[in-house]
Amino acid sequence: MTSQLFAVCFRTTRPADLARFWSGLLGWEPADGPDDDLVLLPPAHTGFRIRFLPGQEPKTGQNRAHFDLTSASPQDQRRTVARALELGGEHIDVGQLPEEGHVVLADPDGNEFCVIEAGNAFLAGTGFIGALACDGTQEVGYFWSEALRWPLVWDQDQETAIQSPHGGTKITWGGPPVAPKTGPNRLSFELALPADADWQAEADRLVSLGATRTGTGEGDAGRALMLDPDGNEFSVRIPR
Repeated sequence: MTSQLFAVCFRTTRPADLARFWSGLLGWEPADGPDDDLVLLPPAHTGFRIRFLPGQEPKTGQNRAHFDLTSASPQDQRRTVARALELGGEHIDVGQLPEEGHVVLADPDGNEFCVIEAGNAFLAGTGFIGALACDGTQEVGYFWSEALRWPLVWDQDQETAIQSPHGGTKITWGGPPVAPKTGPNRLSFELALPADADWQAEADRLVSLGATRTGTGEGDAGRALMLDPDGNEFSVRIPR
Protein backbone atom coordinates (compact mmCIF):
# COMPACT_ATOMS: atom_id res chain seq x y z
CA MET A 1 0.00 0.00 0.00
CA THR A 2 1.48 3.36 -1.08
CA SER A 3 2.22 6.05 1.47
CA GLN A 4 0.05 9.15 1.37
CA LEU A 5 1.19 12.71 2.05
CA PHE A 6 -0.30 13.24 5.51
CA ALA A 7 1.24 16.59 6.47
CA VAL A 8 3.76 19.27 5.64
CA CYS A 9 5.58 19.87 8.91
CA PHE A 10 7.22 23.04 10.21
CA ARG A 11 9.96 22.51 12.79
CA THR A 12 10.03 25.72 14.82
CA THR A 13 10.88 27.31 18.14
CA ARG A 14 7.45 28.99 18.02
CA PRO A 15 4.88 26.30 17.10
CA ALA A 16 1.87 28.04 18.67
CA ASP A 17 2.68 31.39 17.04
CA LEU A 18 3.12 29.78 13.63
CA ALA A 19 -0.09 27.78 13.97
CA ARG A 20 -2.01 31.00 14.67
CA PHE A 21 -0.34 32.79 11.75
CA TRP A 22 -0.98 30.11 9.15
CA SER A 23 -4.49 29.38 10.43
CA GLY A 24 -5.34 33.07 10.10
CA LEU A 25 -3.72 33.45 6.69
CA LEU A 26 -5.08 30.27 5.09
CA GLY A 27 -8.39 30.05 6.94
CA TRP A 28 -7.62 26.47 8.01
CA GLU A 29 -9.06 25.23 11.30
CA PRO A 30 -6.92 23.58 13.99
CA ALA A 31 -7.55 19.92 14.70
CA ASP A 32 -8.65 18.74 18.12
CA GLY A 33 -5.80 17.04 19.93
CA PRO A 34 -3.09 17.45 22.56
CA ASP A 35 -1.76 20.97 23.06
CA ASP A 36 1.70 19.85 21.93
CA ASP A 37 0.37 18.48 18.62
CA LEU A 38 -0.61 21.55 16.61
CA VAL A 39 -2.22 20.59 13.30
CA LEU A 40 -4.24 22.59 10.78
CA LEU A 41 -6.84 20.75 8.72
CA PRO A 42 -7.28 21.46 4.99
CA PRO A 43 -10.64 22.57 3.63
CA ALA A 44 -10.82 19.52 1.33
CA HIS A 45 -10.52 15.89 2.38
CA THR A 46 -7.91 15.19 -0.31
CA GLY A 47 -5.46 17.84 0.95
CA PHE A 48 -2.52 17.50 3.33
CA ARG A 49 -2.45 18.87 6.84
CA ILE A 50 0.05 21.41 8.18
CA ARG A 51 1.76 20.35 11.39
CA PHE A 52 3.90 22.44 13.74
CA LEU A 53 6.61 20.58 15.64
CA PRO A 54 8.75 22.04 18.43
CA GLY A 55 12.42 22.49 17.59
CA GLN A 56 15.41 24.11 19.24
CA GLU A 57 17.51 25.12 16.26
CA PRO A 58 17.16 28.74 15.07
CA LYS A 59 16.72 29.43 11.38
CA THR A 60 19.96 29.79 9.41
CA GLY A 61 19.83 30.50 5.70
CA GLN A 62 16.99 30.17 3.25
CA ASN A 63 14.63 27.21 3.55
CA ARG A 64 14.71 24.49 0.91
CA ALA A 65 10.92 24.71 0.53
CA HIS A 66 8.27 27.42 0.68
CA PHE A 67 4.59 27.88 -0.11
CA ASP A 68 3.41 29.77 -3.19
CA LEU A 69 -0.02 31.28 -2.51
CA THR A 70 -2.27 32.12 -5.45
CA SER A 71 -4.30 35.26 -6.22
CA ALA A 72 -7.55 35.65 -8.13
CA SER A 73 -6.90 39.32 -8.94
CA PRO A 74 -4.42 42.12 -8.15
CA GLN A 75 -6.75 43.27 -5.39
CA ASP A 76 -6.85 39.73 -3.97
CA GLN A 77 -3.04 39.61 -3.96
CA ARG A 78 -2.88 42.90 -2.05
CA ARG A 79 -5.44 41.60 0.46
CA THR A 80 -3.42 38.45 1.09
CA VAL A 81 -0.22 40.47 1.60
CA ALA A 82 -1.98 42.88 3.95
CA ARG A 83 -3.48 40.02 5.97
CA ALA A 84 -0.07 38.34 6.27
CA LEU A 85 1.48 41.58 7.54
CA GLU A 86 -1.33 42.11 10.05
CA LEU A 87 -0.78 38.58 11.40
CA GLY A 88 2.93 39.19 11.97
CA GLY A 89 4.57 38.46 8.62
CA GLU A 90 7.07 40.77 6.95
CA HIS A 91 8.49 41.65 3.55
CA ILE A 92 11.89 40.10 2.79
CA ASP A 93 14.43 40.31 -0.02
CA VAL A 94 15.66 37.01 -1.49
CA GLY A 95 16.95 38.56 -4.70
CA GLN A 96 13.63 39.02 -6.47
CA LEU A 97 13.59 41.59 -9.25
CA PRO A 98 11.41 44.73 -9.13
CA GLU A 99 9.57 43.72 -12.32
CA GLU A 100 8.56 40.33 -10.92
CA GLY A 101 4.92 40.18 -9.98
CA HIS A 102 5.07 37.96 -6.91
CA VAL A 103 5.56 39.28 -3.37
CA VAL A 104 8.06 37.57 -1.08
CA LEU A 105 7.21 37.47 2.63
CA ALA A 106 8.26 35.62 5.76
CA ASP A 107 6.10 34.27 8.56
CA PRO A 108 6.79 35.24 12.21
CA ASP A 109 9.55 32.63 12.45
CA GLY A 110 11.30 33.73 9.25
CA ASN A 111 10.01 31.02 6.93
CA GLU A 112 9.76 32.36 3.38
CA PHE A 113 6.61 32.23 1.26
CA CYS A 114 5.38 33.96 -1.90
CA VAL A 115 2.08 35.52 -2.87
CA ILE A 116 1.87 34.91 -6.61
CA GLU A 117 0.32 37.42 -8.98
CA ALA A 118 -3.05 36.75 -10.60
CA GLY A 119 -3.08 34.96 -13.93
CA ASN A 120 -0.33 32.42 -13.25
CA ALA A 121 -1.27 29.63 -15.66
CA PHE A 122 0.89 26.96 -14.02
CA LEU A 123 -0.96 27.32 -10.71
CA ALA A 124 -4.45 27.65 -12.20
CA GLY A 125 -7.00 25.49 -10.38
CA THR A 126 -4.65 24.41 -7.60
CA GLY A 127 -6.33 26.26 -4.73
CA PHE A 128 -4.94 28.90 -2.38
CA ILE A 129 -1.71 26.98 -1.71
CA GLY A 130 -0.74 26.71 -5.34
CA ALA A 131 2.59 25.01 -4.79
CA LEU A 132 5.14 23.87 -2.31
CA ALA A 133 8.20 25.10 -4.19
CA CYS A 134 11.37 23.17 -3.32
CA ASP A 135 15.05 23.52 -4.01
CA GLY A 136 15.96 20.10 -5.41
CA THR A 137 17.18 17.91 -8.20
CA GLN A 138 15.32 16.18 -11.01
CA GLU A 139 16.14 12.89 -9.29
CA VAL A 140 14.26 13.88 -6.13
CA GLY A 141 11.25 14.95 -8.21
CA TYR A 142 11.19 11.51 -9.81
CA PHE A 143 11.54 9.89 -6.39
CA TRP A 144 8.55 11.69 -4.90
CA SER A 145 6.45 11.03 -7.98
CA GLU A 146 6.99 7.29 -7.48
CA ALA A 147 6.84 7.41 -3.68
CA LEU A 148 3.43 9.13 -3.60
CA ARG A 149 2.14 7.80 -6.95
CA TRP A 150 1.58 11.40 -8.01
CA PRO A 151 2.09 11.98 -11.74
CA LEU A 152 4.68 14.37 -13.10
CA VAL A 153 2.96 17.50 -14.39
CA TRP A 154 6.22 19.23 -15.37
CA ASP A 155 9.57 17.77 -16.42
CA GLN A 156 11.72 20.18 -18.39
CA ASP A 157 15.31 21.49 -18.11
CA GLN A 158 15.75 19.39 -14.93
CA GLU A 159 12.82 21.17 -13.27
CA THR A 160 10.03 18.87 -12.09
CA ALA A 161 6.60 19.11 -10.55
CA ILE A 162 4.07 16.58 -9.31
CA GLN A 163 0.41 16.83 -8.35
CA SER A 164 -2.05 14.49 -6.71
CA PRO A 165 -4.41 12.71 -9.14
CA HIS A 166 -7.15 14.50 -7.21
CA GLY A 167 -5.67 17.92 -8.03
CA GLY A 168 -4.73 20.58 -5.51
CA THR A 169 -1.31 21.86 -4.48
CA LYS A 170 1.63 21.05 -6.76
CA ILE A 171 5.06 20.16 -5.40
CA THR A 172 7.89 21.56 -7.53
CA TRP A 173 11.67 21.23 -7.64
CA GLY A 174 13.76 23.88 -9.36
CA GLY A 175 16.71 21.75 -10.50
CA PRO A 176 20.38 22.74 -10.29
CA PRO A 177 22.13 24.49 -8.79
CA VAL A 178 20.91 23.12 -5.47
CA ALA A 179 22.21 24.95 -2.42
CA PRO A 180 24.24 22.82 0.00
CA LYS A 181 22.30 21.44 2.94
CA THR A 182 23.68 22.87 6.19
CA GLY A 183 21.40 21.26 8.76
CA PRO A 184 17.95 19.71 9.30
CA ASN A 185 15.22 21.18 7.11
CA ARG A 186 12.60 23.30 8.81
CA LEU A 187 9.92 22.04 6.41
CA SER A 188 9.48 18.31 5.84
CA PHE A 189 6.96 15.74 4.64
CA GLU A 190 5.09 13.36 6.92
CA LEU A 191 3.69 10.28 5.18
CA ALA A 192 1.01 7.94 6.47
CA LEU A 193 -0.10 4.38 5.72
CA PRO A 194 -3.46 2.68 6.29
CA ALA A 195 -3.76 0.86 9.59
CA ASP A 196 -3.54 -2.57 7.94
CA ALA A 197 -0.51 -1.74 5.76
CA ASP A 198 2.81 -3.57 5.93
CA TRP A 199 5.20 -0.89 7.17
CA GLN A 200 8.36 -2.88 6.49
CA ALA A 201 7.32 -3.60 2.90
CA GLU A 202 6.64 0.10 2.33
CA ALA A 203 9.98 1.07 3.88
CA ASP A 204 11.71 -1.38 1.56
CA ARG A 205 9.84 0.12 -1.41
CA LEU A 206 10.92 3.64 -0.48
CA VAL A 207 14.54 2.49 -0.12
CA SER A 208 14.38 0.80 -3.53
CA LEU A 209 13.28 4.16 -4.98
CA GLY A 210 16.25 5.97 -3.46
CA ALA A 211 15.36 6.76 0.17
CA THR A 212 17.74 6.11 3.04
CA ARG A 213 16.95 4.90 6.53
CA THR A 214 18.47 7.27 9.06
CA GLY A 215 19.54 4.57 11.48
CA THR A 216 18.06 6.52 14.39
CA GLY A 217 15.12 4.18 14.93
CA GLU A 218 11.63 5.52 15.34
CA GLY A 219 11.01 9.23 15.52
CA ASP A 220 8.56 10.92 17.86
CA ALA A 221 5.13 9.32 18.36
CA GLY A 222 5.69 6.27 16.19
CA ARG A 223 7.17 7.95 13.13
CA ALA A 224 10.09 6.39 11.28
CA LEU A 225 12.66 8.88 9.99
CA MET A 226 14.13 8.63 6.48
CA LEU A 227 16.00 10.76 3.91
CA ASP A 228 15.07 11.31 0.27
CA PRO A 229 17.74 11.23 -2.50
CA ASP A 230 18.64 14.90 -1.85
CA GLY A 231 19.13 14.24 1.86
CA ASN A 232 15.86 15.88 2.93
CA GLU A 233 14.33 14.46 6.10
CA PHE A 234 10.85 12.94 5.99
CA SER A 235 8.89 10.74 8.33
CA VAL A 236 6.45 7.88 7.92
CA ARG A 237 3.74 7.23 10.49
CA ILE A 238 4.05 3.58 11.55
CA PRO A 239 0.66 1.83 11.71
CA ARG A 240 -0.25 0.56 15.15
